[in-house]
Amino acid sequence: MSSTGKFTTVIFDLGGVLVDWDPRYFYRKLFPKDEAAMEDFLTNVCSPEWNLQQDGGRTFAEATELLKREHPHKAHLIDAWLPGYPEMLKGVIQGTVDILRDLHENGIRTYALSNWSAETFHHALDRFDFFNYFDGRLISGDVNIIKPDPRIFRMLFGKFDIDPTRAVYVDDVLKNVEAAQRLGSHGIHFKTAEALRKELADFGLL
Repeated sequence: MSSTGKFTTVIFDLGGVLVDWDPRYFYRKLFPKDEAAMEDFLTNVCSPEWNLQQDGGRTFAEATELLKREHPHKAHLIDAWLPGYPEMLKGVIQGTVDILRDLHENGIRTYALSNWSAETFHHALDRFDFFNYFDGRLISGDVNIIKPDPRIFRMLFGKFDIDPTRAVYVDDVLKNVEAAQRLGSHGIHFKTAEALRKELADFGLL
């Protein structure tokens, strides 16, 4: 299907789409011979749900103290999260970065909308130069609202004068894609850069 001319804007999630982020890249050093114990720790202690609250504005100081009260014998592992964060960022997902660059060079407006802690986002911002391709960004930790809350999408649309019906939203988390769709945007559930490039080409954006 072709939608040439309809879309003027592409909005990207960051982690899992443009950035290869995974706490396992760091914690494997702390669990060198026990993958199962590491998985248990990252599922039940420093869990995705726990980390998401920092994306929503909770400080890591508060988050780690609360967690250490629940798991005092794992305090050293919990305390390691924040200083170990840079090692959780393996690098970029190059195929998607290439797409972002091509969109930028084609004159398509591009934006970032990401769930990310304000305390750790600077590691990505300082390290990855693809941020130069964006026309703007909105980070959840800066506004204390996390996707899929529709308020953060509306905030992005309002801040940058984006018509949601002329925007494509790309995210590796399906519920976030569905939230964008409910607000009138076209959503793409990211799987691979190759599939994304094909879909954007079908829309006349590449």
